[in-house]
Amino acid sequence: MTSASNDLLDDLIEEDSEASQSRPSRKTDAEVEAAYQNISFRVIYQANNFFLPQIRDLINGKEVLNLRPEYQRRLRWSPKKKSLLIESLLLNIPVPPIFLFESELARYEVMDGQQRLNAIHDYLENNYPLTGLEHLDFLNGRRYKSLPPKLSRGLDRSSIGAIVLLQETKSDKSDPFVVRRHVFERLNTGGEKLNPQETRNSLYRGDFNNLIVRLARNDVFCRVFGIPGYTETDESEYYENPDRQKNTLYKRMNDCQLVLRFFALQDDVNIKGSMRSILDNCMRRNDRPTQAQLADAASAFEGAVQICDELFDGSPFLLPADDKGNQRISVALFDALMVGTYRRSQYASKMRLKKVEICKLIDKAIREDMSLFTGKANTAQSIKDRIQKVVEIIDKAL
Repeated sequence: MTSASNDLLDDLIEEDSEASQSRPSRKTDAEVEAAYQNISFRVIYQANNFFLPQIRDLINGKEVLNLRPEYQRRLRWSPKKKSLLIESLLLNIPVPPIFLFESELARYEVMDGQQRLNAIHDYLENNYPLTGLEHLDFLNGRRYKSLPPKLSRGLDRSSIGAIVLLQETKSDKSDPFVVRRHVFERLNTGGEKLNPQETRNSLYRGDFNNLIVRLARNDVFCRVFGIPGYTETDESEYYENPDRQKNTLYKRMNDCQLVLRFFALQDDVNIKGSMRSILDNCMRRNDRPTQAQLADAASAFEGAVQICDELFDGSPFLLPADDKGNQRISVALFDALMVGTYRRSQYASKMRLKKVEICKLIDKAIREDMSLFTGKANTAQSIKDRIQKVVEIIDKAL
C-alpha cells in the first residue's frame, strides 16, 4: 500500500536550521531618516472600484486583466466558499480589495484576489449554483441567470475595490522583483496566504517558470505522484481539471516545487542556507535562460525521472514498508535519486543493466540511515550527503 500526495506534504520542508537572522545595529534618528529617504523602492498606487459586470468583461476580454491560473496560484476555492462571497456581495458586506500590478500601461496582473475574481466571473457566467449560504439560504441552488430580476440587478450594481500598483512604482535596479515580493509577503487579504512556491510562480514568471509548470505535467512524474494526467483537450487558459483540483500537490503548486528542487540541487555549490533560499536563488539564476538552456534543462529532468522510474519498476522514491506494510514517498529520497542519477546520466544504459543491484544498495542505505532519506536531517550538508550517497551507490554498482 503506497501513499503519495497527502503524506508527502509533511516532507516538503521549506525552511531548515541553517536559516538565521542577524540583530540590526542601533542607528541614530538622523541615520534612520536618511536611510528612509534613500530606500531602494517605493510604492505608488491608486484605488479603483469595479462593478461586477466590469470584472466579468475584463476577464473575458483577456487584453487588460491577466488572470491566468498558472500565473499566480491554482484555483482552490470550493463551491461553498465562492457562494459565500456572492452572498456577501448581495448583502452589501464589505469585501477585501484586490491588488493589481500595472505591468504595462493600462495592462494589469493580479497580485492578490485571483480566487475572488474567479468566483465572481464564474457566477456571472452562470457556471455554478449557490450552495451553503448562511443568511440567504433560500437562494441555494440558484445560478446567476435564475436569480429574481431585482437580485440580479442588485448584484450587477455591487462593486469590489482594487488597489493598483502603478508603473511609476520605484523598484531596486538590482532586484526588479523587490516590490512585488514584499507585497506578496505582506498580503493576506483573502485569508489564504500564498505559499512559497505560489509566490515564486508569481514573482519569477518567465520562460524558466513556464518550463517548471510544463515539466510538472510529465506523464511519468504525474503517475508516480498520483496527479491526474493531462489528457484533456480544452484550450481555455482558465480551465482546471476537477480531479486535479482535489489533488493536494497540484492545488498548492507543490508539484512545481518538486520540479524546481531538481534544478536547485544539481550543483553542491548552490546548496547552502535554507531550502527556501536555495529554491529562490535557483529562480533568480535562471531569470533569462536561452532556448538551448531550456531544452537542456527539460532533457535533464525528463531523463532523470525516466531512469528513476525504470530502476524501481514504476515505483520510485518510496521508503521501505513500515510494520503495517505501508509505504510512502519521501521528498528527500526524490531529491537524492533524481539528482544522483542526473549526475551519472552518462551511464544510464549501465544503470539499467545493474538496476537490481542498485535497488538493493539503495534499500540497504535507507534502512541503515532512515533519517538521512526522510528529510528529518534537513540541513544543507545532509542534502549534499544523501545525494552523494546515491552517486556512490551507482558508482559501486557499475
